[in-house]
Amino acid sequence: MKLISWNVNGLRACMNKGFMDFFKKIDADIFCIQESKMQKDQADFCFEGYYEFWNSAEKKGYSGVVIFSKTNPLSITYDMGIEHHDKEGRIICAEFNEFYLVNVYTPNSKRELERLEYRMEWEDDFKNYLKNLEKTKPVIVCGDLNVAHKEIDLKNPKTNRRNAGFTDEEREKMSILLESGFVDTFRYFYPTLEGAYSWWSYMGKARANNTGWRIDYFLCSEILSKKLIDAKIYPEILGSDHCPVGLEINAK
Repeated sequence: MKLISWNVNGLRACMNKGFMDFFKKIDADIFCIQESKMQKDQADFCFEGYYEFWNSAEKKGYSGVVIFSKTNPLSITYDMGIEHHDKEGRIICAEFNEFYLVNVYTPNSKRELERLEYRMEWEDDFKNYLKNLEKTKPVIVCGDLNVAHKEIDLKNPKTNRRNAGFTDEEREKMSILLESGFVDTFRYFYPTLEGAYSWWSYMGKARANNTGWRIDYFLCSEILSKKLIDAKIYPEILGSDHCPVGLEINAK
């Protein structure tokens, strides 16, 4: 089974930058996007052969996650069931025979870390949400987690130490999540690979110089690790400030 995740930074804009070329070529079994930045009825896009599930933010043009799946999930749920977290269109959970798939767009701590305190609360609640799902069956998490976990996961760790996405607090929450029983699938296959990034600033030729961050992930419950086939990053795919990431897994 092939799974893809991509923060498209606005689906309508990405559609004009080759989204469907990649979508059709990669032919994923499940394709998840973050930052759709639209309501489903704002455009008449056709994803032939896929079931579609949209969770849009109350605020227009903001956030939003979507799952496209060739297989109709056993069930679909939206958000965590915690009111103050559930207005920004950040989570869709699709249940399949062998696992839950959670597509997530984690809140950004923002400049001056104005949202760091909220982010810490989100992290605790999200971990509890995942562990609760795991009581029923294994979990795969994909999406923009808005954190570079280790120094290897960004080009300039020293100068970004207190910037959003690389604070000690955010990195510690990621460590706690992994230690609770989740695997960072890319590092499972490529533990020491440097220069592997999924996001680049639009400023200062960052992408051309590969001055990037790896903040887009596939995580999975440890019990699924023996079924993993490969994890991928597609830095050559343009259309967003993020590139797609992928996971191949034996789902039987």
